[in-house]
Amino acid sequence: MAAAVLALSALGLSLVFGVMRVVNVAHGEFFMVGAMLAWWTAKMMPGGPLAGFIAALVAAPIAVGFLAFLTERLLLRRINYDPEATIVATIGLLFVLQQLALSVFGADAKPVAAPFTYRIAFPWFGFSGYKIFVVAASLMLLLGVWWVLARTRIGLIMRVTQFDRETATAFGIPVNTVYAAVFVAGAALVAVAAVLIVPIQQAHYLMGLDPLLMSFIVVIIGGLGSIKGSVVAALIIGMADGIISMFFSPTLAAIIATLAVAIVLVVRPQGLYGVPAR
Repeated sequence: MAAAVLALSALGLSLVFGVMRVVNVAHGEFFMVGAMLAWWTAKMMPGGPLAGFIAALVAAPIAVGFLAFLTERLLLRRINYDPEATIVATIGLLFVLQQLALSVFGADAKPVAAPFTYRIAFPWFGFSGYKIFVVAASLMLLLGVWWVLARTRIGLIMRVTQFDRETATAFGIPVNTVYAAVFVAGAALVAVAAVLIVPIQQAHYLMGLDPLLMSFIVVIIGGLGSIKGSVVAALIIGMADGIISMFFSPTLAAIIATLAVAIVLVVRPQGLYGVPAR
């Protein structure tokens, strides 16, 4: 389950870097805002946990996507997507969003009820029906993103823009519009991940730090800009993290993930599926 949600989070980060060649350090805060909005929507929506969850699954990605659109239009575009300036700007945005969430929602963790509590029971163990739903929903979204990128005209335009911005401009592709759409899509993906996970992990204003760190680990191991690499690395890191945390401790799992990044950077700097710099 953690691997599937991590794959969604990392996919949003990898998508932005792959096409725009910028690192969004505020990616984890988009996750946090999505979780907070999911809690608020579920609280305000009448009709029980299922109605609140469905409303949150619609409202949170739209709201976070709009926030990403404003960020791209008012911040990233003004600094011409410069990689170094983007890192500094999104670090500032990270702290702004944290403090806004603290001021608006408070410091307390916000519990969100799962939309359903069905459990699949076997003689010796059982599975949470909601966790199975999270895995299935994540896989469907991952396959949907792959289909868009590999099989549609939109994906072709994104790949052309990723390959060469100047060539794309020469062929009449509105590069700035593509960048805005990709940035919004990356933020919406991480917001969906937040809505899916928040019934299991309570929402709070500092919760964006772990998804940001784990997404960076996944993207580095998988290969910067590689969608396939991000998914494979998320499955490896997510499953390893769950197993190690179960038998040992979450701290040990984080240490091993960090060591894996160091080893990959030494042995294969471009990552598992990344393309070496030319």
